[in-house]
Amino acid sequence: MNEKKIISRRIFTFGSISLLGLSIAGCSSTSPIQLSSKYEAITAREISSMYGPIRDEKFSIPAVPLKQVAPKYYRQQVSYKTKERVGTIIIDTRNFFAYLVQENGKAMRYGVGLGRAGFAWSGRAKMTWKRKWPTWTPPSEMIKRQPELEKYSAANGGMQPGLANPLGARALYIFKNGKDTLYRLHGTPEAFSIGKSVSSGCVRFLNHDIIDLYRRMPNGSAIVVI
Repeated sequence: MNEKKIISRRIFTFGSISLLGLSIAGCSSTSPIQLSSKYEAITAREISSMYGPIRDEKFSIPAVPLKQVAPKYYRQQVSYKTKERVGTIIIDTRNFFAYLVQENGKAMRYGVGLGRAGFAWSGRAKMTWKRKWPTWTPPSEMIKRQPELEKYSAANGGMQPGLANPLGARALYIFKNGKDTLYRLHGTPEAFSIGKSVSSGCVRFLNHDIIDLYRRMPNGSAIVVI
C-alpha cells in the first residue's frame, strides 16, 4: 500500500485495516488517517504510540482494543475557538468530548463516556486534587442500589487500585467553592464505553488518555461542564 495514500473515513474500517487491532504496536505504517476535514490528520504510528501497551506503570496497562472505539474519539489536537483561558478543561456532554484549551486556537481533544453523575452537574469549578491509581469508594446511593458493593464502602476502605478499579489509572477530583462536587474525571479499561452513556460514574476517559490529561493539568485547573 502506498504510504502516502490518504485513508478516508469511508474506507477506514476496522475489518479491513489490521493496524487498528490489538497488534497495533507492531504496525509500521505512517499513512495519515483523516478523521474529519475539520481536524488534523493523525497517523497509524501516532495511534500506536498513544494506545499501545504501557508497562512503566504501577500496573501494566494493555493496548486499547481500538475496534471498540470510534476513530473520532481518539486523542488529537484540534482547532478550537473559545474564550476560556489556556489550561481550562471543557467537558462537552452533548458530544462526548473533553477539550483541554491550548494556545493559538488549539485544544487537545479526548473522547469520553458519561454516566448518570456525568450528566448531573454543569457549570464552573476547579480540579482541586488528583491521584494516581486511586482507591474507589462507591457513594451510598450506589450501595443502596447494589448492596454487593458494601464491601467497597468508605468504612471498609474502598476498592484498592488496579486494572479492575472503576476509577482506572488516574482520577481528577472536582471542587466548587471549596466543596467536593463528587464529580470525577477518571480512567476506565472499558473502551467500549467511550462516546456512550453508561450506567454509572462521572466522566470516563481511556486509561491512556486520562494519564495524558493528568500530566497536563496541575491542581487548581479550571473545569467547565456544558
